[in-house]
Amino acid sequence: MTPGKRIHFLSDFHLGVPDAASSLAREKRIVAFLEEAAKDAEEIILLGDLFDFWFEYKRAVPRGHVRLLGKLAELTDRGILVHLFIGNHDMWIFDYVPKETGVIVHREPIVREINGKKFYIGHGDGLGPGDHGYKFIKRVFRNPVCQWLFARLHPNFGLWLGDALSGQSRKKSCANDRKWLGADKEWLVQYCTDELKKAHYDYMVFGHRHLPIDMEVGKGSRYVNLGDWITWFTYATFDGGELKLMKRMSDGPLSGDVRITGGPAV
Repeated sequence: MTPGKRIHFLSDFHLGVPDAASSLAREKRIVAFLEEAAKDAEEIILLGDLFDFWFEYKRAVPRGHVRLLGKLAELTDRGILVHLFIGNHDMWIFDYVPKETGVIVHREPIVREINGKKFYIGHGDGLGPGDHGYKFIKRVFRNPVCQWLFARLHPNFGLWLGDALSGQSRKKSCANDRKWLGADKEWLVQYCTDELKKAHYDYMVFGHRHLPIDMEVGKGSRYVNLGDWITWFTYATFDGGELKLMKRMSDGPLSGDVRITGGPAV
């Protein structure tokens, strides 16, 4: 890493819900954060679910979100690397977003070594034990034939249907978004401990869970969940030596934000 530079991680914006007005306010806050982060960013890593639903037809995309898309394009035009990990709500991002904004898309978790620290990075959906219903649905939604069939629907109907199904999925999961279930019931905690039996990682960073978490899962290994930008407005920053989970306090300088430590923020 370049001295004085940082890598910023954030996840789960779910733009589009619960209504246009609150989504727009959230989008403006995210864009303000990205502008502040760009001052010292070597990279910005987005861990998925930027949108509550997204599907790219060959010649049509969902309306809205132009401030975020424009800011991402501006950041990459300025030479800042922006990585986007596909989430479960925006898995149907294909070529439009990377071509228009310049982001680097990842569809599976990756392992990276940064300044001597080993990172395991992914959105987090479908990992660990349990959630078998979603794992089946994920295979269906990622199937090229199913994607081709959905694309045959008229965009007016297809995007309405996608929004409706995405909203139902979110309602089922939101009850646990603010509740720590215990390490024995947290699928990503179990996934981390299983992966650490195979290899050491200094940091295992995920989104998806919507609950800010920073906890030790092995000797010298931390699981960091980024929370979301619906309830928590949290992110993580790596300065080349340490990864810190932070809470956004205002739209001012990042130095005014508060660090989260000691396990789940509940």
